[in-house]
Amino acid sequence: MEHYTYQKSLKTIWEGAVAKYKAGTTSPENFFDAATLAELASVGLNTMDVFDYAEDYVTREEPDFETFLMVCEARRDYFLTVQKGQPSAETIASDALPPKDAEVKGIVWLPRIMPKAIAKLRGELPPETMYGCGGDRRFFKENGIHPAEFLRAAWAYEEDPSKLIDWVIARKSA
Repeated sequence: MEHYTYQKSLKTIWEGAVAKYKAGTTSPENFFDAATLAELASVGLNTMDVFDYAEDYVTREEPDFETFLMVCEARRDYFLTVQKGQPSAETIASDALPPKDAEVKGIVWLPRIMPKAIAKLRGELPPETMYGCGGDRRFFKENGIHPAEFLRAAWAYEEDPSKLIDWVIARKSA
């Protein structure tokens, strides 16, 4: 994928995915051809990074393309900068994530979204776990945080999760 115009390629892929889902292809298996998968991999993305967002957009009218693009941008930057273009060999286990009702400092979902965000940045989410799912979106709305903004903060405070918690508290009370 050409780096200067990668956002245009992602828009074309997104639009195709939305159209394919609307036309009845509602399973991620064989959703993309090999060339598209290679394009996505060149910026650290995979089928589920697009499929989940297209599916939720078609069925729930969110997240929109701009949010998809901004989340992909954060992942792309991490992939190219931190991972030097090399995908992680790790995948987190969905059942290892904190429970959905877990809270820290009175903020429900925060213990769950923090490792999900780091896994999203690293490309380590399993296919059944979406960063930006309905529960995540509820957390973001309740705390006045954009999903891509949270990824950037998670990256900035990756080595000190307590700073990320403080950042969320400050944002929530702002």
